[in-house]
Amino acid sequence: METLARLEQTIMSRRSDPPEESYVALLNSKGIEVVAQKLGEEATEAVIAAVTGNREELIAESADVLFHLIVLLNASDLTLADVMAELDRREGVSGIDEKASRNSARSE
Repeated sequence: METLARLEQTIMSRRSDPPEESYVALLNSKGIEVVAQKLGEEATEAVIAAVTGNREELIAESADVLFHLIVLLNASDLTLADVMAELDRREGVSGIDEKASRNSARSE
């Protein structure tokens, strides 16, 4: 988690940099839709790497997914701590039960 915490701090510090000097700032300057799209692209690439059994590519694409997820969280004024709190809340709850509770809450 230390690596992710350092990455999050770097992303936070670069958000307001000039877009021509920072990839994070460039993504943010294009809007949340572009940031989200980029995360989706990286996730798709990770899925393809997993399905094809390419371990090295899956590692690289997974790093890209984590990076872009943190950029998206930051652009949404959320943090890894917010996500970790949700994971803590779910700890010890069956994945099937947790998913069912979200589905029933949405249908109310």
